[in-house]
Amino acid sequence: MISENLKKPLACWRGKERYNGGTVECLTIIFESGGCSWARCRMCSYRHERYRAQSCEELATHLHAQLGWVRSQFSLDEFLMIKIFTSGSFFDPAEVPPSFQKEVAQAFMGKIVIAESRPEYITSDSIEHFLADLNDGTHTTPLYCAIGLETTRDTIREKCINKGFTYADFKQAAAVAHTAGAGVKVYLLFKPPFLTESEAVTDMRSSLADLAGTVEMVSMNPCTVQKRTELELYWKQGAYRPPYLWSVLSILKDAPMHVTCDPLGGGQKRGPHNCGICDYEITKGIRDYSLSADRDLIGALQDIDCTCKSEWEYVLAREQPYCMPLTQ
Repeated sequence: MISENLKKPLACWRGKERYNGGTVECLTIIFESGGCSWARCRMCSYRHERYRAQSCEELATHLHAQLGWVRSQFSLDEFLMIKIFTSGSFFDPAEVPPSFQKEVAQAFMGKIVIAESRPEYITSDSIEHFLADLNDGTHTTPLYCAIGLETTRDTIREKCINKGFTYADFKQAAAVAHTAGAGVKVYLLFKPPFLTESEAVTDMRSSLADLAGTVEMVSMNPCTVQKRTELELYWKQGAYRPPYLWSVLSILKDAPMHVTCDPLGGGQKRGPHNCGICDYEITKGIRDYSLSADRDLIGALQDIDCTCKSEWEYVLAREQPYCMPLTQ
């Protein structure tokens, strides 16, 4: 039943996603939830997005109104895949009451759902209960637990990102998800603060190698400078530069699996960028590659003749750890 009290989620949009060798229609929803329980990552502004409910019942009603808005605005029959985000973790019972988790599963029964969560909330009970209401036998893997692992290096995740969990925690959560019948999608963060361009490339390459064959989906997120974050402070001081799009291309070209990538803010100072001349073409090409998985497209983008490529190569060779970035 659609709620009579409707409230638009933080964001909701339709698009396409690559799945099982092709593209599918996808609806992405960002619910305004009770807020991230961790809320300490250096680059994340989503921790500021929260609904301060006085009770679990009030929070569930608030979320129910958002789902009602989604169902009133979109014909769910048009979508094979639903991507669900919150300010933190969908499977955190304090952020998203179990009653609403059940309502979401029932609303999207027969769809492929990708729901993001920190590893500590991916438990046998939470996943099995969600699957019991979601799975109608249409899909072999109807649920994918999405985890913002960011990197497989614990020192980088702890010191550069302040994520609050270890690679071992992630592997345990992935095992729980797989045992319960769910797949696993991993989000990786390319170039968190305190890394040089070269160090960030090396970290991403090693993370992809570590994950090869262990998870079903991998998405690489080139870091953007979000407002009201610790990272924004460093950026304003000239102590951080978002990654070069040339670096993104080099990683995608050699990745051991297909890696999707949507360079948010591509070509802008706060997002992954080159010089401003070649950025639009490369950003669009990366998004096209995410859907097509055509490595030849990445090769063609790498062959673009732009003078900023020599700057990027210089930065890779000369930028030193523990120093200010060479370019802005």
